[in-house]
Amino acid sequence: MLKVPDYEFWFVVGSQHLYGEEILGEVRSDTEDIINKLNASGKLPYPIKFKAVATTADEITAVMKEANYTDKVAGVITWMHTYSPAKNWIHGTKLLQKPLLHLATQYLDHIPYDTINFDYMNLNQSAHGDREYGYINARLQKHNKVIYGHWADPEIQQEIADWEDVAVAYNESFNIKVARFGDTMRNVAVTEGDKIQGQIQFGWTVDYWPVGNLVEEINSVSDTDIDNKYQELQQKYTFVQGDNDAAKYEHSVRYQIREYFGIKHLLDKGGYTAFSTNFEDLFGMEQLPGLAVQLLMAEGYGFAGEGDWKTAALDRLLKVMTHNDRTVFMEDYTLELTKGNEAILGSHMLEVDPTIASDKPRVEVHPLGIGGKDDPARLVFDGIDGDAMDVTISDFGTEFRMIGYGVTAHKPTKKTPYLPIAKQYWTPKMGLKHGATEWIQNGGGHHTVLTFTASEQQIKDLATLFQLPFIDIQ
Repeated sequence: MLKVPDYEFWFVVGSQHLYGEEILGEVRSDTEDIINKLNASGKLPYPIKFKAVATTADEITAVMKEANYTDKVAGVITWMHTYSPAKNWIHGTKLLQKPLLHLATQYLDHIPYDTINFDYMNLNQSAHGDREYGYINARLQKHNKVIYGHWADPEIQQEIADWEDVAVAYNESFNIKVARFGDTMRNVAVTEGDKIQGQIQFGWTVDYWPVGNLVEEINSVSDTDIDNKYQELQQKYTFVQGDNDAAKYEHSVRYQIREYFGIKHLLDKGGYTAFSTNFEDLFGMEQLPGLAVQLLMAEGYGFAGEGDWKTAALDRLLKVMTHNDRTVFMEDYTLELTKGNEAILGSHMLEVDPTIASDKPRVEVHPLGIGGKDDPARLVFDGIDGDAMDVTISDFGTEFRMIGYGVTAHKPTKKTPYLPIAKQYWTPKMGLKHGATEWIQNGGGHHTVLTFTASEQQIKDLATLFQLPFIDIQ
């Protein structure tokens, strides 16, 4: 349900006029064949479009300018089929503001020993041309991505696909708008941050909205919309009345649906793709949004609690990169420290994204010992098994830092009958003691984004595009 524009990537192949028009025709033909087969592979999330055989500085500069101002272009892929003098690329590359992938490849995956001659050598100079071109990108400190290998190799195609997702996320970052309903939780440090610098570096717009504006939207939701959504949820989830009388249970669920529509209406009217709430600021609301937030996260909206706009935006950003596949807002909540079973129990009161549910979520209503409001409905489920990355962004005043580590996630092995919430367990791959110590010493917060889909390399590539220090705990 996460909507992303129809992006495309431009492919520019480098050459020069030294070898004659016949060679340039072969360069174009080979490049178009590569692009057509990459697009037909079924691996790429976004199509590649042949743009030009670039032979002069003016041509290269014109293409890069056009890429900058064509919104549907998410990035540029370059390849040096022949030798392309890198001085030609300087001005255009300096001007390029979109992600750049240098595909260091060759048309054939082998040397044709029986027929090879100097004509073949002149045409297939990628080993030479890619190094000349790579030097100038390094000299310009372009922070580009290099993928090396044969373009038809499935592993190389997957690397290209992964990079496309990173590049689209980078582009979409500048469209992220975060609505903060209320301010940050009082006296908490790590959720604070420089919103102006965040907009400069990441493109995130962060706006404050009084809870009163949200309450107006909540109160204006129609009963018809609530009725229809209630019936939809009955088909999708298991409704568990528990110890509640029928009227209380239904009212609690219906009020969460009312909150869902109220938040969604306000977000959509303002073009917001992420939001935060704060249990200390619920004036005029009957319940802390629980089920309401879970439904919105499942649709691809970014979220974080207590006014944490950085994590809300990061949640949305990584959801875009992973197509909203098992990428969720999370919080380190409590610990299992018995030897051999060390683990973190992650949750966030009510707001855990159901895209990581291992069982059919249950809609339950229970008291919540925080916020001072009526008993909220929420989805209750257990998380999943698998490898994941856990990442956060902290503001150190002089810079933002991304901090992360790989984790092994797992379902709970024991029942928690008095903890009716959604939860996920995980253990840092380098061990809880070492991983948590490094996390704390590097200033990582308790709010994170846990992703089972984004790879460590994709996280690194994203940080590189933003020129963001990434502390990758090993």
